[in-house]
Amino acid sequence: MPHTPGANTSVRAAGAGRLLDEIDRTRAERPVPPHWRETLRAVPRDAFLPERVWLRDGDGGYRPCDRSRDPNGWMAAAYSDAPLITRFVTESDGTRSPSSSASQPSTVLRLLEDAQLTDGTQVLEIGTGSGYNAALLCACLGADAVTTIEVDTELAAVARANLAALSYTPTIVNTDGANGWAPNAPYDRILATCSVRAIPAAWLDQSPPGGRIVAPWDSAWCAYGTVSLTRQRDGSGTGRFAGYGSYMLISGQRSDVELYRDVLRDGQTVETSSTRLSPWTVAGAELNLDFHIGLTVPGAWYSWDTETEKAHTRLWLADDMATSWASVDYDGRQSKTFHVTQHGPRRLWDEVATAHDQWLRAGRPSVDRYGLTATPDTQRAWLDRPDNVVAQRPVRPGEFRSATA
Repeated sequence: MPHTPGANTSVRAAGAGRLLDEIDRTRAERPVPPHWRETLRAVPRDAFLPERVWLRDGDGGYRPCDRSRDPNGWMAAAYSDAPLITRFVTESDGTRSPSSSASQPSTVLRLLEDAQLTDGTQVLEIGTGSGYNAALLCACLGADAVTTIEVDTELAAVARANLAALSYTPTIVNTDGANGWAPNAPYDRILATCSVRAIPAAWLDQSPPGGRIVAPWDSAWCAYGTVSLTRQRDGSGTGRFAGYGSYMLISGQRSDVELYRDVLRDGQTVETSSTRLSPWTVAGAELNLDFHIGLTVPGAWYSWDTETEKAHTRLWLADDMATSWASVDYDGRQSKTFHVTQHGPRRLWDEVATAHDQWLRAGRPSVDRYGLTATPDTQRAWLDRPDNVVAQRPVRPGEFRSATA
């Protein structure tokens, strides 16, 4: 249920002050601008949280925090600069995964700053969630300037109630955000609070020349980065990535592929080899490298296995079309060479090794050296300048082709 807007006024004010101080400490070189300080104080974050949230437990999982049982802890979490899980979904294998969250306030602020909002700006928000970001937009621009989309019917209803309790009345649409919302177009800004692996054509269509699209980025390899595009007169959007942001993937671009259920089969023909490249080097050790691999080895994802009897530790790789896989084994004794097994039309480990070499030759580029040019038909990723293409992707599910760097 939404919280009454007048409740805990002094507690909220103190919490907002602590939150702003925490954000200021993490970005000491660039304090929160005065108008955003005012907005963050005006919109109480706790009013958009459910009675139970889940916090990181320090062991890779989550622990519940209930307002009724631990009101001080709950309120402290509400005004911490941390993401809070608000919903889980049960996967086909019985595991529970986060399906909705209250984003980290400093990241929310960074997205809003990158959107470059000004008076009179018309905004389309993709992913209403609980309504907190929409409330910030309303406080900044006025509710008439804000259209927000939420695909989940229950969440859309919760957001509508939360916003109404604070007298915010943006246009809230319960539909697929990938399609935008044509009735209120064009939008000067399209701001996604979920990540994407490709810019939907509808977002380009509903942006005027000079319009701006800001969206967190995701690949099958890693969820990291945010892209800011400017709509061009030819209908494309072009711009650079920034090294922040890790959001849940937009629902229509998720892939339900599992290694043991969909990828591995008895009797598959395999190719074996060895490598000197450590699997730990390319899988989670360096975000800038992970980002590069995600762009240039399309659809590839990985998982670690420490329970197989055939190796001390195994890195599994597979593609999101379930056509190819690879494994890289550490025997527990020496780390000069590793055993490689590959299957399918793609040699995924070879692609990852090539991407690693490419990244090294380019001087270990950081995320902010990369850019994207998106058209309704093609997504083109580049390094430093638009003509230095590192990957090109047709906007059709399952199709992606790498370019020679």
